[in-house]
Amino acid sequence: MKLHLGCGKIYIDGFTHVDLQDLEHVDYQVPVNDLDFAENDSVELIYSAHVLEHFGRNEYKDVLKEWHRALKPGGMLRISVPSFDAIVKYYTQKDDNLDLLLDLLIGGQKVGEYDYHKMIFNKKLLVKTLKEIGFNNIQEYDWQKTEHSSIDDFSQAYLPHMDKKHGMMMSLNLEAIKELC
Repeated sequence: MKLHLGCGKIYIDGFTHVDLQDLEHVDYQVPVNDLDFAENDSVELIYSAHVLEHFGRNEYKDVLKEWHRALKPGGMLRISVPSFDAIVKYYTQKDDNLDLLLDLLIGGQKVGEYDYHKMIFNKKLLVKTLKEIGFNNIQEYDWQKTEHSSIDDFSQAYLPHMDKKHGMMMSLNLEAIKELC
């Protein structure tokens, strides 16, 4: 089984879709931090794009532990979050117009309680946390080389918006493997 957690309106063929929204393609309308439908060590791949930052600093590790529980040994977590390092670099080197960066920093704040960011991540923090939880082989991934590369989602967030050729990547995209028992 491959899970697309916090899928929203995005459908990826071959994935089981999990989201709180009642949408036609959503297979499980449950919180992404409670995957009771998935047995321990049963999931091949978990994909989540710009979801983890919606959990607070005292919550996100438990979310990752739940995802780790569901993954089978050798299973992959593919995660994308707004990159704090990229945000700082863009602000200091490209454009100090903070309005351009607010959605990445604090969320859109337009569609209810879930459109808020409660946590920020850089590579150092997220890699450290993933290792603590029991992931290894942690590396950045190129969204263009995934089976869902044709799906435009936040793992492809660039500034200026949608400028994938000349813009700056604003997402931290990591893959991590659950350690073999």
